[in-house]
Amino acid sequence: MNNLIHEFINYLSVERGLATNTLESYGRDLRQYYQYLGEDQVDLDAVSRSTIINYLMYLQKQGKATATIARRLAALKAFYQFLVREKRIKTDPTANLESPKLEKRLPRVLTVSEVERLLAQPDPSLPAGLRDRAMLELLYATGIRVSELVSLNIEDVNLETGYIRCTGKGSKERIVPLGSLAIKWVKEYLQQGRPKLVKDREEAALFVNHHGHRLTRQGFWKIVKKYAEDARIDKEITPHTLRHSFATHLLENGADLRSVQEMLGHADISTTQIYTHVTKGRLKEVYARTHPRA
Repeated sequence: MNNLIHEFINYLSVERGLATNTLESYGRDLRQYYQYLGEDQVDLDAVSRSTIINYLMYLQKQGKATATIARRLAALKAFYQFLVREKRIKTDPTANLESPKLEKRLPRVLTVSEVERLLAQPDPSLPAGLRDRAMLELLYATGIRVSELVSLNIEDVNLETGYIRCTGKGSKERIVPLGSLAIKWVKEYLQQGRPKLVKDREEAALFVNHHGHRLTRQGFWKIVKKYAEDARIDKEITPHTLRHSFATHLLENGADLRSVQEMLGHADISTTQIYTHVTKGRLKEVYARTHPRA
């Protein structure tokens, strides 16, 4: 089965153009399923609907979150559909299996003052501090994904026109405007911070680690977590918190949904609409706190 998983991942990469993180997630989920089956030579045609249901029940007993179970089922569905299409199996054991219903969780966002506290944490007298300030400013100014941020090359940033070019899901390229503060900090980082961090002049990455190589998503996440603790922000912070805050603050200040959708790189506007629920919720809080008859 390992060879088939490899074929499937290759298909997703070449034919569907899925992002590296998505491919890794599919591969990880399918390999864990293969381990669950516990056989060196799995008879693909012997896998039945009951096998899949038992696996999902096993995940549930393991205490896996509903979202995790839903994601793993989605990976299995895509995998078995691929096998049927390639005529490796006759029937799809996942056919008509419904995904567990997920609760719609509203994204956690920071207030403007919390964002300002977070952004003020890096020490700009240090090269790494300049890098961190530039990254946080850029992330909040553009709302790009963390994977898009760490994938940026120097050539993707045009400080003269105030735009960045990033590649999102499905290898879709988009242009996103930069604010004046983000431009200021990125410029300072490029002039005073990056030259002291980079070891190889040929390095194309915009943001580099202390080894002078491209910063990873995990590296960025550790940085954000540390600064959130330093800023004494009690809310749960995720790598996407600044992206969520960017979208919410734009809508709160009158931005139209289509423009926000384009900046976030959402293929479907319904994905962007979740932020309208956040802003409505916040309006309700303000009303309850300030109206004399609330």
